[in-house]
Amino acid sequence: MTLVYGGGRVGLMGLMADACLQAGGAVVGVIPEFLRRWEVGHGAVTELVVVDNMHQRKQTMFDRSDAFAILPGGLGTLDETFEILTWKQLRLHDKPIALIDVAGYWRPFTALFDHVMREFRQAGDARSLDRGLGRRRPPARPRARRAAPGRAGDQVDVTRS
Repeated sequence: MTLVYGGGRVGLMGLMADACLQAGGAVVGVIPEFLRRWEVGHGAVTELVVVDNMHQRKQTMFDRSDAFAILPGGLGTLDETFEILTWKQLRLHDKPIALIDVAGYWRPFTALFDHVMREFRQAGDARSLDRGLGRRRPPARPRARRAAPGRAGDQVDVTRS
């Protein structure tokens, strides 16, 4: 299995890459040149793909991925999440998408998603959202190693099975 991720060595991105490498996995980092210096591109990954801009980064990560596991993150993570969900809604792909809900991080996001689904259904336009999106809770998974004490690292799948 190969991890394709944003290419940084800081934060959860770096921890994920390091854990995958330590477990013997291959890691492909994709990072724009301007972020390589700012985020300190991960020099120990199996392959570091340096691209010109954020759009190329997202497209390259999409092209090289079979599924998407979305960890807690900031605005960049939200940007990537909305784009991959939108592409799924528009039937541009049928790849699985999972939010890894460590310590309830994604609960406000899933509440917003539920709100949007309700509003579109009430407006009679649910079909456009329901095309590629759905929700189910997968079987229980082991806790995330870095989850807050006493809280499971839940996974919320926002795609149809």
